[in-house]
Formats: sequence, C-alpha cells, structure tokens
Amino acid sequence: MNKYKKLAVNTLIFSLGSFGAKIFSLLLNNLYTKHLSPSGLYTKTLLETLVLFLLPVFTFSLTEAVVRYGLDNEYDKKQVFTTAGIITLGGLLLMLPVTPFLHLIPVLEPIKSYSALLYIYVFASALRALCSQFVRARNMVKLFSLDGILATFSLFAFNIIFISKLGMGIKGFMLSMILSDTCSAIFLFIAAKLHEYADIRSFDHSFGKTMLRFTLPLVPTTIMWTFTGFSDQIFIGNMHSDKVFLGRDAAGIYVAATKIPNLISMMSTISMQAWNMSAIMENKSADRDKFYEKVYSAYESLLFISSAGLILLIKPVSAILINYTSFPEYRTAYSYTPLLIAAAVFTCLNLFLAGIYTATKHTKNAFYTIFAVAAANIFLNLGLIPIWGIQGAALATFLSYLLCYIIRMFDARRYVPFKFSAVKTAVNTILLLLMSVPVIFGFDKWFLYEIPVAAAIVFINNKAIFDTVRKLLGKESGTTEKTT
Repeated sequence: MNKYKKLAVNTLIFSLGSFGAKIFSLLLNNLYTKHLSPSGLYTKTLLETLVLFLLPVFTFSLTEAVVRYGLDNEYDKKQVFTTAGIITLGGLLLMLPVTPFLHLIPVLEPIKSYSALLYIYVFASALRALCSQFVRARNMVKLFSLDGILATFSLFAFNIIFISKLGMGIKGFMLSMILSDTCSAIFLFIAAKLHEYADIRSFDHSFGKTMLRFTLPLVPTTIMWTFTGFSDQIFIGNMHSDKVFLGRDAAGIYVAATKIPNLISMMSTISMQAWNMSAIMENKSADRDKFYEKVYSAYESLLFISSAGLILLIKPVSAILINYTSFPEYRTAYSYTPLLIAAAVFTCLNLFLAGIYTATKHTKNAFYTIFAVAAANIFLNLGLIPIWGIQGAALATFLSYLLCYIIRMFDARRYVPFKFSAVKTAVNTILLLLMSVPVIFGFDKWFLYEIPVAAAIVFINNKAIFDTVRKLLGKESGTTEKTT
C-alpha cells in the first residue's frame, strides 16, 4: 500500500471510530448548558483544564514517547510499555500530596470541593492514555477507534445518569469522566492483551532516561499550549470592568462559544492521529518533503473550506450545541465564535507542524515556539479584554495562534523543507476574517454577505483537495511506491 493510501485508510478508520464519538461529545455541551449555569460551566472547564495541566507534569508526557518509540521497530514494545507505565505510576504518586493544596492558588479557588475527585480523574485519564496510545503504537487502529466509540457512549450514559437524572452537577461530570476512562482502560487492557507487555523485568532504567529526554521538553510545551488556550477564560473570569461584561458568568458564556470551533478541532484530531503515525514512519523516506507538501496543501484547504461552512451555518449549529432553555445568557455565545473558528484553523495547522518536531526528534523547538506565543497571549489578553470583553479574548486567541503558525512555519521547515503557498494562506485568512465581520457586528441579512466569500474560499482551495483524491485513486504517477 502506498503512503498516501495508507494515510487515507488510517484516517478513515480513525474517522469511523472517532467522528460519531466526537459528535456525541459535542452534543454533551447541550446537556451541560442546560444543567449548569455559566459560572458552573466555567468551574467545570477549570477542572478539565487543570487535568490537562497535571497530566503532562506528573506523567512527564510519556504517552508521546509510547507512540514515538512504539511505532519504531528498533525498540522492544514490551520494554516501551513497561518502562513508560512504571514511570507514569511513580509520577502519579508524586501528585498525591500536591492535589489538596491546589485550591489555595487564587484563580483555582472554585475547585476547592473537588480535590479528591480531581486526583482520581487524573489517575484514570493517565491510565487510559497509556493504554490507548500503546494500542495505537502497535498499529491496532481499529481497536483504538472502537475504544473511542465505546468510551464516548459510556461517557454520554454516565452524564445522563449523574447530571440529568440525579442532578449531581459538576460532581456528576467528574464521576462520569472517571468511570468512562476507567472502563476504557480496562477494555483496552483486556482486548489488546496488554498484560503480555506488562512485565516488571522489562523495565529498563537507561531506556527510561531516553524516553524522558524525548518527552520532558514536551511537558512545558503542553503546559504552555494549555495555558494559551485557557488563559482567556481565566482573564475573563477574574477581571472586572465597568465598560464590558466580565466575571465568571462571562467566562462561562465564552466556554460555551469555544465548543463550536471544536468541530474544526475534532476533524484535525482525527486527521492528526493518522498523520503523526505516517510522519514518523515516513521520516526517512526519499520523497518525504513532497509527501509533506501534498498532505499539507490538502489539509490546509480542507480546514479553510470547513471553517467557512461552519461560520456560514453558525446560528443553526449553535442552536444544536448550546441549550438556551435554562440559562438564556448562552444565547449570545455564537457571536464570539467566528474569531475562535479562525483560531482553530491555525491551531490545527500548528499541530501539523508540531508533527515535524516529533518525527525528527526536535521536541525542544515545540517549546520555544509556544513559549513566545503564551507570552504574546498574556499581553494581548491584558490589552484587549478590558476594551472589548469576550470578543477581545477571542481576538487575542486568534492572533496568538497566528503568531505560532508564522514562527513554526519558518522553524519546522528547516527540518522538513516542504513547499507551501504563503499567498494562498494569507488570502484564505483574510476571506475568513471577512466572513466573521457580519456575525460579530450583527449585520442584518448577514448570510447574504457571507455566501460569495465562502464561495471564493471553496474556489481557491478545491484544487488541492481534488489533486489529493486523484493521488489516492492512483491517477498520478508515483503512487505505486512503497513506504520505507
């Protein structure tokens, strides 16, 4: 199977396993906005984000090493799984005495009642991540995708029970996450026969150091990336102004708005699961740069076309994903989404470029680039939120991820110098921002303004997608080559 078809097949498998699951996850936002007030939704998101902080810190981002070394046939898979698992468990033990004091940090005060559940949540998430990423490293993509479906269905069911039926609110959400992740880890451990790879005699201290050298630069990178994505909500929730709407309720509305761009991020996540595997396996191939060029061009085009369609349909999509019946304050959330959708495009492109750092083992560069972006995001939030409130936070997010894209495009292409069109990217971005204006400012009949702009985006980008489809169908030369 040639490399393009292999990437397409893996993407299709991940899509079949993840698309329905991701849609269910987004639909849960409807349940949350019905049963949680804006301030409650902010607290829920604060806990979720805190988990994203704690996981890389106390597991040392070892799941990235599991994929990187697990896919490489030069390394023993039993040694990879056992070594990563023992180090992960050691890190989680270190977290135990820290968790009860996290609420003493002023911005984390809302989590005070959830310390015990928070620790169990992180523990369950870490075990699931270790098992699922090792399954992916063994190229068991069908099982990986099946687990995604089952995990989401279980999460949906637990949320219905604990939040909708029992009215347990945030505690119900956390119990749902814990039980869903635990069930997933147990399922994968049994179905993939992971006990055959868990052997304490296979623990290798030297190899553990090798894995940590690879992943430790990713820890601050992940933290910075998470902070950049969540800092807007922290600023909105903790800043005060007589001119614009701020506070925890405002932060909750912003949280609801961020769920809509997740449709774009969802597509990227599915694609990146397959792409990262291909990037690692094709890292030493003779035509690697051409492979990156083709995939990037189609990926970028698909992102801009999808984003244009999402902005065009923003009101009906918002009505599906956000429930206004219990808390009508959520009704304005859609107006903050266009800039967040544009930011999601560049988040996805940044993840593509991050794949270069992983494949070429230059993970330190990922940290350098995101550090600059995190700093810029803080200054932009401080400057824009007091003036434009929630919309200022959305603009800060977009500008931060755009900056990250520019830096990474220059830096990552030093290692894989694939060709791309800066003019095409710039034109696409300008057109997407033009589509955002009518929604942000509430133009009458704004749909009529957006249709011709959306059509222009489709016209500019359709060729790259069709070229890739022809490549997959074998209608261009060079499609019979084998992967290395």
